Amino acid sequence: MADVSKVSMICTKGTLDWAYPPFILSSTAVALGKEVSMFFTFYGLNLLLKDTSSLRVSPAGNPAMPMKMPFGPEWLQKINWASKLPNVFMNNMPGFEKFATDMMLKTTQKHGVASIEELREICQEMEVKFLACQMTVELFGFEHSDFIDGVEFVGASTFFDESSTDGTMTLYL
Repeated sequence: MADVSKVSMICTKGTLDWAYPPFILSSTAVALGKEVSMFFTFYGLNLLLKDTSSLRVSPAGNPAMPMKMPFGPEWLQKINWASKLPNVFMNNMPGFEKFATDMMLKTTQKHGVASIEELREICQEMEVKFLACQMTVELFGFEHSDFIDGVEFVGASTFFDESSTDGTMTLYL
């Protein structure tokens, strides 16, 4: 593999569970001396909003997602409930998405994982470029003021400029 000096990501997912990978990978890449840019489009724009309290985990249709209790006796914490609950249950039970979100937040706290806001701040402090797709911003009716400071609003061509140079690794998340 060629020497990678630059990492470029396209972030299209806007759920709590999909918020962690791009910020963790970006902060790690910068810590390893890489130049990093993140292009947020469609639902990924939710990760740049000032208020991320509406980010949820969507367990429906995600059979690979482990669902373990972050509290209680050790034997209970080891049970993977996802394999025991059919998708029809997860899709139709009122409040299940909130329950899954609360369990993920408790699990990340229990294991000392930084919050999305903290990871975002770390990335900004390390000079990761946050690029928001202007077309999608307009499509979804957002205002620039809805987003955290430091976001650049750009067209898709800017992402291609960021990701098309030699020595660049592009990740799609």
